[in-house]
Amino acid sequence: MTRFRPAALALAAALALPTGLLAPALQAQSPMDDAQRKAVEEVVRDYILKNPEIILEAVDSLQKRQKMAEEQKAKTALAENKAALFQNPADPVAGNPKGDVTVVEFFDYQCGYCKAVQADTERLIKDDGKLRFVFKEFPILSPASLTAAKAALASRGQGKYLEFHNALMAHRGQLDDDVIQRLAKSVGLDTDKLKKDMNSPEVLKVIAANQALAEELGIRGTPAFIIGDELVPGAIKLDQMKDLVAAARKG
Repeated sequence: MTRFRPAALALAAALALPTGLLAPALQAQSPMDDAQRKAVEEVVRDYILKNPEIILEAVDSLQKRQKMAEEQKAKTALAENKAALFQNPADPVAGNPKGDVTVVEFFDYQCGYCKAVQADTERLIKDDGKLRFVFKEFPILSPASLTAAKAALASRGQGKYLEFHNALMAHRGQLDDDVIQRLAKSVGLDTDKLKKDMNSPEVLKVIAANQALAEELGIRGTPAFIIGDELVPGAIKLDQMKDLVAAARKG
C-alpha cells in the first residue's frame, strides 16, 4: 500500500488533467524515475478504464465547485455595488419610489426572453404597492438594441420612459430605426427632440455604466434580475418573482 501511494495521489490529479499532462502532475507529487512514472500512469489509466464513471463524477464535482465559486463571487459583487445597482439617479424607476424592496432588471429590447417576462414584471409592479423597480438598459444583442436603449433613456426627458419602454417590449419582430421612431411617435414623443437627445453624453454614460456593472456582476445575458441580495439570471415566472420579493422583504 505504501508503495502505490503515489498512484493514489496521482489519480486525483489525473481525473482533472488530460493524459498528456499526467507526467507533470506526478512529478509534483514525488520525484520518480521514468520507469516508476510509467508504472503509475499505467495504474491510473487502468483504473479509469475499469471505472469510467469516475470521470463523470469528477466533472460533476468540478462544475459544482465552479458554480459555487461564481455564486460567491456574484454575492460579493452585489454587496460592493449596491449603490450603483439600487440608487443610481440616472436609472429609470417604476413602482413605489420609496418601496421597501427593489427589483433590478438588466434587459435588451431585442431579447425574446425579456419580452416573454414583460407581462409578469408589469403585473408584479401593479400588484405590489411597496415594490420599487429599476430598469437597467443592457443592449448586447445587436446595433438596433443599442439604438432602442438610447432612445428609451432619452425619452425620460419628455416624461415618457415607461410608456415607450412598454411599447418597445410589446413590439414583435426585429427593431430598426424606423420602427423605433414609429413606436416613439405612437406614445406621444417628439421624435425630433428624441433623435437629438438619444446621442447625448448623459445617455451614453448610463449605458456604459450598466455594461461595466454587468461585467462586474458576471451577467452575460438577458434578462437578469437582482431581487434583494439575489442575482437571478434568465427568465423567471411571476410566482418566483413574488417568492423572491417576499424573501427579500423578510430578510
